[in-house]
Amino acid sequence: MAFLAVPQPFDFELTTERFRVFGPDLANLWHEGGLHRVVGGREVRIGAAAGGVDVEPLDEETTPVVLDLVGARFDLESFVSGDPIVAEHVARLRGLRPPLSPDPFEMLVGAITAQQISLKAAFAVRNRFVERYGVRAGHAYAFPTTERVAQATREELRDLGFSLRKGDYVLAVARSELDFSALADLSDEEVKATLVQLPGIGEWTADWFLARHLGRPHAWPAGDLGLRYAVSAFYGDGRVLSIDETRELGARFHPFENLSAHYLLAAHRNPA
Repeated sequence: MAFLAVPQPFDFELTTERFRVFGPDLANLWHEGGLHRVVGGREVRIGAAAGGVDVEPLDEETTPVVLDLVGARFDLESFVSGDPIVAEHVARLRGLRPPLSPDPFEMLVGAITAQQISLKAAFAVRNRFVERYGVRAGHAYAFPTTERVAQATREELRDLGFSLRKGDYVLAVARSELDFSALADLSDEEVKATLVQLPGIGEWTADWFLARHLGRPHAWPAGDLGLRYAVSAFYGDGRVLSIDETRELGARFHPFENLSAHYLLAAHRNPA
């Protein structure tokens, strides 16, 4: 194991909670106290360490992936919310660093899978997809490549639990000529305008791509039902807020909309 420093504050258990709470994720697998992910054909294990994480193997290829998975890009030192509710949960959940999805194709497939079903159900479908088209390296599987998925059929995806429509969306993304890695060079508005041209990719999915893959500070996925429930629990006076109401509330968290969303979701999952 080699040590990798993570910007402080950092709480390993809080940061990795999302890899446990919805059930196993074969591409980001929690196993015996550590997080396992395949990078370049090698399985990487990430474990807790004072001031950072222990990683095996750690090198130029695995380091950026690990840093994404532990949310190292977020500036928690500057995260001071003027909203008293968010401020309370920032203090209670100190050190939570929202993990980022290192792979853009993986992020989009995950978002499509989660459309209109529970996250636990989505993870079950996603795991069957990963087993079918991914490559196992040890405990974890490498997430399927666009090239491999592009050769699949809608009937194969249906047999894994995708609706025919969602299967078509996944195939359209896999077969797209869009350079997903180049999206990192675009503004938030340009990223969204580009993604929503793909079948099945709406504003909600584009917002989560900004939030959970690119780590953009102002991303606020107002259309996400989980976020709406979380925001409603703290600000809704006993009712579920509409998408428009949730979108309007995002302004009160500026300039930390993305971090606020993740802290509200975590606080809703983990009441004091």
